Amino acid sequence: MKAFTMPEFYVPHPARLNPHLERSRAHTMAWAKEMGMLDAPRPGGGVVWTADELDRMDYALMCAYTHPDCDGPALDLVTDWYVWVFFFDDHFLELFKHSRDFAGAQHYLDRLELFMGDDPPEPENPAEAGLKDLWERTVPHMSAGWRERFVVSTHNLMVESMWELENIDRGRIANPIEYVQMRRRVGGAPWSANLVEFAAGAEVPGHLAATRPLQVLSDAFSDAVHLRNDLFSYQREVAEEGENSNAVLVLEKFLGVTTQEAAERVNDLLTSRLQQFETTALTELPALLAERAVPPHEQAAVALYAKGLQDWQSGGHEWHMRSSRYMNEGMVSGKVRQPHGLGTATLRIGAEKRARQHSHVPFERVGPQPVPELHLPYPLRMSPHLDAARRHAGVWAREMGFLDEAIWDERRFSGIDLAHCAALINADGAPEEVFLTTDWLTWGTYGDDYYPVAFGAGRDLAGARALNTRLKAIMREGSAPEPVTSMERGLADLWRRTAASLPERARSGFRTAVEDMIDSWVWELDNEAAGRIPDPVDYIEMRRRTFGSDLTASLARLAAAEVVDDAVYQSRVMRELETAAQDYACFTNDLFSYQKEIEFEGELHNMVLVVENFLDVDRVTARAIVADLMNERMRQFEHILANGLPAMLAMIGDPEVSRVLERHAALLKDWMAGIMEWHRRCVRYTEPELLRLRAESFAPPPRLVLLPSGLGTSAVRPLPRR
Repeated sequence: MKAFTMPEFYVPHPARLNPHLERSRAHTMAWAKEMGMLDAPRPGGGVVWTADELDRMDYALMCAYTHPDCDGPALDLVTDWYVWVFFFDDHFLELFKHSRDFAGAQHYLDRLELFMGDDPPEPENPAEAGLKDLWERTVPHMSAGWRERFVVSTHNLMVESMWELENIDRGRIANPIEYVQMRRRVGGAPWSANLVEFAAGAEVPGHLAATRPLQVLSDAFSDAVHLRNDLFSYQREVAEEGENSNAVLVLEKFLGVTTQEAAERVNDLLTSRLQQFETTALTELPALLAERAVPPHEQAAVALYAKGLQDWQSGGHEWHMRSSRYMNEGMVSGKVRQPHGLGTATLRIGAEKRARQHSHVPFERVGPQPVPELHLPYPLRMSPHLDAARRHAGVWAREMGFLDEAIWDERRFSGIDLAHCAALINADGAPEEVFLTTDWLTWGTYGDDYYPVAFGAGRDLAGARALNTRLKAIMREGSAPEPVTSMERGLADLWRRTAASLPERARSGFRTAVEDMIDSWVWELDNEAAGRIPDPVDYIEMRRRTFGSDLTASLARLAAAEVVDDAVYQSRVMRELETAAQDYACFTNDLFSYQKEIEFEGELHNMVLVVENFLDVDRVTARAIVADLMNERMRQFEHILANGLPAMLAMIGDPEVSRVLERHAALLKDWMAGIMEWHRRCVRYTEPELLRLRAESFAPPPRLVLLPSGLGTSAVRPLPRR
């Protein structure tokens, strides 16, 4: 019996078939046999794969669909890579899923990584033999930059299998945000995106690989691949094999809905991610290439890469419809597909989703919104330097000019009371540290208020980008312009006080965090100009930047920059610990600021609104779902503190690293508790304050408008004094 009826899929591009299919079918069967994959024993008897099973799964067909334009030898090699990765997945689970042999699993993974180095050992199993052969056949054709990216993605899909194994052992189902983040690492689609570069003969230029448009293309591609796979593999993975790493199961349990309803919601998210890919490819990517004056040959490579990812989506869907590995009964008749793709169903699905994203009517009366009870197990702690920080904050804000540009006045600034927030989140800091935290909060909060007023109402995106260019230059030694606006003066002073004594590695990382935050403010302006409510995944990931969460995390790490390597902070344990805390704090703000943003500012960037729009529910239901997400992220934070962090520290075995990371975790606790308390006490989000500001023209509507006097000139022209 089928677990659910497959929903209608959004497949906007037709799949095409590589003419070298039959050659690759013969080649890869012989290769799998040579590597020993058809003789690998299962612990309970039999073998992991037989030749007949490999033939029915037909990975050559998958690669012929997902890479329709590459030549025969390239298709052979890509197909071998996919045979290897699917064999690895099945082999690992057969050996360690039932036995829960964690030590054996870790040893297996540690050895496997050695086969991506210069001096690998002799292979002891088919997974090792396959990886050794593939590595030697692939890396001579690619650059050092590509090899580094490919090693990371291959490492992730191998080592994060432990996350799946641990969840199976504990009977733990991930929360939705954790699942999407971890599925990227363990699911392998970023690895597939790297192979698209190889198959298309189009490497992404190294100086563009880490930019938002290229990263979003990869992430949206990856999420869509994994969500589609979860729909097709639910029957095998969940109903038959007892696995719990599947998006349908995750949403079924989190939302408390039927399997069919969960499948529909997963498909909605799949459609949203595909449309995010399209929006990024057609708007953000061309703007990036023009802004950076990327030469024609690099533009062509990026275009071929994007086209390769698009081909992969359509081809991957076609293969899932046919492969014996998945739940697809009745979806294909013989070798003839039923009508799909570029047709009425796809056009209708795409149009409905896009129309909903652009359907919000701004400035709707919503009234005060009560904040639900939330799980917050950590006590409040207060710095003894609060009063001194308040005195300092007023002096600094006036010196920088924050009270002179018709955004804030003394009363509004005093009511926001950012020194109170700083004293809560940095309870143990020396006076100078609490002052610095206060000033960063002041600068960031002012910027969050400044950009919509200075650039939003007039849709002056060029002005916003020009200001960002100047702000970034302020953080570059030897090329900093003379500060003109309060935003520039504030950042110049903060950068001098924060970064001057840091080693280059820490300074570079902190600079990136600041740049990401100011760029995220322009992302908000772009969405406002388009009247587009963000895709849920894109919103969550960008919300961490707009709220300054990454900046806060970087600021907390600076004192220990020489003790803990960056790779430790990028590990699964630390990234999940930090992002769980960040989401809890960001959504705290969204709950408290809902009326301010939706009714008084006409905003589109609020998690409650994003949930309302995506799930098509009322605001009360959406608010409860956001609260549930916060509670689940908090429980994940607690789970990592109790299990993941001690295990990682034991593996590292360095008392000083342990001290620093345990202190970092304690700061995250203070941060979440402090953010919550500040929101509860702050007048910024209360209706009387919002009405007062509207009456005094400090809050839109109407917005303050800067009259342009040339392209981007508002970026360097102070707002009129009040």
